[in-house]
Amino acid sequence: MKSRVIKAVVVAGTGSGCGKTTVSMGLMAALRRRGLRVAPFKVGPDFIDPGHHERITGRPSHNLDTWMLSRETNRSIFSRYTAECDIAVVEGVMGLYDGISGTDETGSTASLAKMLGIPVLLTVSAASMGRSVAAVVAGYTGFDPALNIVGVILNQIGGEAHRNMAEGAVRALPGVRMFGGLPRQAGLTMPSRHLGLVTAEESEHVGKLAHDLADCLEEYVDIDGLIDALPQICVDVPPTPTSPSHHPQRGRLAVARDQAFCFYYHENLRFLENAGFELVFFSPLTDSALPASVRGLYLGGGYPEVHAAALASNEQMRQSIAAFCRTGAPVYAECGGMLYLLEHLTDTDGIQHPMVGILPGEAVMQKRFAALGYRQVTTTQQTLLGPPGTCVRGHEFHYSRLVNPMKISRAYNCADRHGSSLPHEGYVQGNVLASYVHLHFGSLENISACCFIRGNVNLIQVQRGENG
Repeated sequence: MKSRVIKAVVVAGTGSGCGKTTVSMGLMAALRRRGLRVAPFKVGPDFIDPGHHERITGRPSHNLDTWMLSRETNRSIFSRYTAECDIAVVEGVMGLYDGISGTDETGSTASLAKMLGIPVLLTVSAASMGRSVAAVVAGYTGFDPALNIVGVILNQIGGEAHRNMAEGAVRALPGVRMFGGLPRQAGLTMPSRHLGLVTAEESEHVGKLAHDLADCLEEYVDIDGLIDALPQICVDVPPTPTSPSHHPQRGRLAVARDQAFCFYYHENLRFLENAGFELVFFSPLTDSALPASVRGLYLGGGYPEVHAAALASNEQMRQSIAAFCRTGAPVYAECGGMLYLLEHLTDTDGIQHPMVGILPGEAVMQKRFAALGYRQVTTTQQTLLGPPGTCVRGHEFHYSRLVNPMKISRAYNCADRHGSSLPHEGYVQGNVLASYVHLHFGSLENISACCFIRGNVNLIQVQRGENG
């Protein structure tokens, strides 16, 4: 296999809220200003940050995860999407060493950086600290000698006196390179809400914010020095993908994508396209009906609760989807997509909204999250994912709960990241499969075993019989 040389950096942090997203977005924008082709990535099961990355770099951002995905899959994703780029910027998750437990690095930014051989740029908030920030940096840089930390950027610098003290303390540490410090600026933050930041689909200010962040990094950070300090790494160049004409044609697959439904792993969509599906995107918010001649439906997650009134008012679309579900065609819905298929959704103001009504039950939004964590799913019956015993990994994070648990078949045995059993999931109604869990298709041990990806021939034949 051919290989090529690129540069890459993992932007990590000491913990959530330290500024790694700010640094990642600003760095991507600044590198693109220099004419570099930037490949963006995100560690962990996040959907929102990758959307902002894509707006800034002009390229889809892909998730890397050492718990959901194997070493080979992570390396394959990284190689595939850096093959035509000059530099990769990987935004970390939580604190640098935070993973699935206090003694295991799996799932952490550090484990991913070591797996791919990429150096780390450590982001540290200097708020309320002077010389003590050096102790924090010393702890992080010395914790794992196998990890290559290329240098440090400080955040939340309060003024010149604070800058001189904090940066000076870090510069005094042996073997630690200081690349600069960002000032405390209230205007350089992204608006947020439950589940995280406001999505790129909803924010009108991502472009301006990225421009301002790039200006800030240009002024306060030695970007050229950082680029020079990054070692060159070799990545495999994947073979030219097989032409779609060589794949069995599975037909058109409708995929909901708008402000209410925007949580998709790009790899999931790629797998479906590689299986021969023609992906046809539509909006449950604004379109009046499903696209013509589709043979399957994929409803991803997002924020249907924020747009519940608009979804409810689009009665034509709700009726179109309900009618489609009753044809026996394959329908796969995750989290927000599942909420949309319920009879009712009660929003954060306590207002009940009618939804599609194909699944019996109602979801109600809570003030605190109702579930959060990695999930391993093992199917107990034939589903769109494959035969009984099919194992897939994913993640669950939502603020809603089902007030009237659906009295229909459940096809998932679920376990958390430690293997502890959780309530059964994976609701099956006809050929509709719905769940709170966002699955990553790349975690399937044998991706060709996935019936949904293979086209689910039997279900497609049913669809043909009813709609020609």
